[in-house]
Amino acid sequence: MTTFLQATIAGLSLASIYALLALGFVIIYKAMQVVSFAHPAVMLFGAYMVSWFAVDVGVPFVLAVVLGALATALLGYLSERIAIRPMIGKPLFSIAIVTIGLDVVIRTPINNLIGLDIRGVGSPWGFNSWTVGGANLPHRSVAMIVTALVITVFLFLFFRYTRVGLAMRATAMDQEVALAQGINVGRIFALAWMMAGAMAAVAGMFAASDLAGLSASTYIVGIKALPAIVVGGLDSINGAVVGALVVGLAEAYTATYQSSVAPWLGSNFSQVVPYVVLLAVLLIRPYGLFGSAEVERV
Repeated sequence: MTTFLQATIAGLSLASIYALLALGFVIIYKAMQVVSFAHPAVMLFGAYMVSWFAVDVGVPFVLAVVLGALATALLGYLSERIAIRPMIGKPLFSIAIVTIGLDVVIRTPINNLIGLDIRGVGSPWGFNSWTVGGANLPHRSVAMIVTALVITVFLFLFFRYTRVGLAMRATAMDQEVALAQGINVGRIFALAWMMAGAMAAVAGMFAASDLAGLSASTYIVGIKALPAIVVGGLDSINGAVVGALVVGLAEAYTATYQSSVAPWLGSNFSQVVPYVVLLAVLLIRPYGLFGSAEVERV
């Protein structure tokens, strides 16, 4: 039971990171109908900025996270304004290719700045933990889960009850109708990229606050959030959270039990599990668990 509880805590911690990233993916997709393949690089940039403010500049940790999120939101705005806005009206495939180019442009200098050393992000939790039912509950895991819950609730309220949130929902449903109603669609696009960037910075900070620290390989965490949004549904906020939970728990349980149940799969098979879950869900529900099915007639 203790082992299961420990694996569940680890899975919820992973799910919190994946949820923050998946929500950013979904917000951009809902606004523009494009998956941003630059999002993992944006996450890496955000984690580096938090590390730079907290460790190199020496500002308090909470302020470093706020400044890092603002800097990453600015990066999202500039990315949309410079690289994506001129592509409006072009085929969606072309815009997706541009986001791959953005990924390279952002990630290459950040990898050079990180270098070969492992960087910390100045997290205040350290290795402190509570003991719950014989399992260790790290303070970091609690912070991750609570932060993900607060941001998810905030987004739900934002989209449901604010004028800007309603404008974003209208733009997601039909850009032309939104324009006809006087909504500035360009601003909605920019806001979507800024919100996604800020959340990516928080996710990157949490991903880099564990034993591994911040390195170029932290980028892989952002890639593993892609199965979460596909599993949940590309256009569903609720699906992003559920997909993150499914993927995070599946990865953690596999890492805990696979060595004794199926050791022939190898010691790092848990890293492949998100994509196995992705394939299994797509075979049953091609639009994800909560995605909207689209029918095209030729």
